[in-house]
Amino acid sequence: MNVDAALSVRDVSSGHGRIPVLSGVSLSVAAGEFVGILGHNGMGKTTLLRTLMGYLPVTSGSVRFGGVDLLGRSTTDRARAGIGYVPQGREIFASLNVYENLRTGCFVGERAEELAIEEVLAWFPRLKGYLHRPGGALSGGEQQLLALARCLCGSPKLLLLDEPTEGIQPSIIEEMAATLAMIGQSRRLAMLLVEQNLNFVASLSGRILILQKGVITREVSRDMALDPAMLQELSGMS
Repeated sequence: MNVDAALSVRDVSSGHGRIPVLSGVSLSVAAGEFVGILGHNGMGKTTLLRTLMGYLPVTSGSVRFGGVDLLGRSTTDRARAGIGYVPQGREIFASLNVYENLRTGCFVGERAEELAIEEVLAWFPRLKGYLHRPGGALSGGEQQLLALARCLCGSPKLLLLDEPTEGIQPSIIEEMAATLAMIGQSRRLAMLLVEQNLNFVASLSGRILILQKGVITREVSRDMALDPAMLQELSGMS
C-alpha cells in the first residue's frame, strides 16, 4: 500500500444492512493512476464503489483519501474532497436539458461554473449540439457521456466509474476511452474503473484487480486481462 496513494483502502468490509458483501478489501489508487476492477456480476464491484462514496457504511477497516480519513463523512463531503462518482445506469436528470445537467455537476466544484462547463464541453464536443435537449431524449451512449461530463464538471481528483460501457455502442466506447485517457494525462486524474468489458479495462488501466465474492483475489496485467482464459474464468465465477 503506497503511503502517498490518493486513495487507500485497508481491510474494508461492507454490505447491505445485515447482508455482508465485501470482506477485508484492500487496494490503493495513486494520484493520476487508472486501476481496473474485474469480476462477475454479484461479486461486490458496485458495493465497493458505493461504500467508497459513502452510500453504504464501512463495518470494519479504513478508507483514506489524500491522507484524510473518510469514515463518517457524507457523500457530499467526499465529493467536495475530490471524489467523483458515475454510477451504473447513468442516473442523469432526464427532464433537465444537457446544460442544466452539467450545471448540477458544478455544485461540488470550486471553479467558476461557466469555465468548468466550457472545459468539459471541449472534452465532449458531441454534447455541444445537444445543450438544450432533455437528457432523457439522448441515446444511451450520449447519456453515458453526459453522466461522465457532469461528474467532471466538479473537477474531481479521483473518478469512481461503474460499468460505463454497459449497453453502449462501440463507437462511443472508443470515444469514451480516448477522452478518459486524455483527461487522465492532462489533469492527472485518478480512476477506479469497475467494468466487465475486458478490452475497455485493458485499454485504460495500468493495474487490474480481480474481485471475487467480496474479496480481491489477485492483480493481473493488461495482457492477462485480454487472454481468452480470463473471460472464461470471469464467466465461471459464482
